[in-house]
Amino acid sequence: MKKIVLVLLIAMCGTFVHPFSSYGKDWYFKPAKNNQPATTEPEYEALLKKYDGIFIGDTSKKELYLTFDNGYEAGYTSGMLDTLKKEKVPATFFITGHYISDQPELVKRMVKEGHIVGNHSWSHPDLSKISDAKYKKELAKLKGRYMKLTGDKQMTYLRPPRGTFSERSLKLGHDAGYTNVFWSAAYRDWLRDDQHGADYAYDHIMKRIHPGAVILLHTVSKDNAQALPRVIHDLKKQGYQFRSLDDLMAKRVLPSEFW
Repeated sequence: MKKIVLVLLIAMCGTFVHPFSSYGKDWYFKPAKNNQPATTEPEYEALLKKYDGIFIGDTSKKELYLTFDNGYEAGYTSGMLDTLKKEKVPATFFITGHYISDQPELVKRMVKEGHIVGNHSWSHPDLSKISDAKYKKELAKLKGRYMKLTGDKQMTYLRPPRGTFSERSLKLGHDAGYTNVFWSAAYRDWLRDDQHGADYAYDHIMKRIHPGAVILLHTVSKDNAQALPRVIHDLKKQGYQFRSLDDLMAKRVLPSEFW
């Protein structure tokens, strides 16, 4: 009986002292009124700071960071790329294994036109729930295929699928050389059977915009594709400038007041 109790105590202690929580968390932001900067949980901010992740830029400047998630193609990405090229707006596209296998020419076009391509994992799993070995394989397989396709050896940004994460998964991404990228502006745009028109997308995007916003959009949305030219045009009229994630990272040495 004493041996059983001892074993249980050792197991419990092992659980308590493990340095990295394995419990998955769902990323979310708290939008503010009147286009003021969004916030998130202090716990989430602390974890991002610890592992050099990002979800927002300098909120004192009217700069925006446009990002897209590309799990699969629905026929709208090419038009979105046309808009970005015409407006000279940089973006980051987070792609999956399915996307790069199914749409290699679009991926090459993203690179050719100066956009950043980020890692969204190979098979879109919950990174907080898979093993360390599986995690590393998911990222390495996507990066390897991307490098082979484009010749680009740089893939430094990671967006966790579904926005789920844990301290362990953030650390694994950081240790693999990635910056975990979340967001401070988004809306429910990923359901292809729940589209409401360009005006709906425009209104929801503009309502979430704030200085320093990291914007998440999904390219499977017809509404987004139709609204994007107007969104970009009107935000420029309001004095906003679109920057790349590389610009954001270059500025992260300072200021410390919001990191």
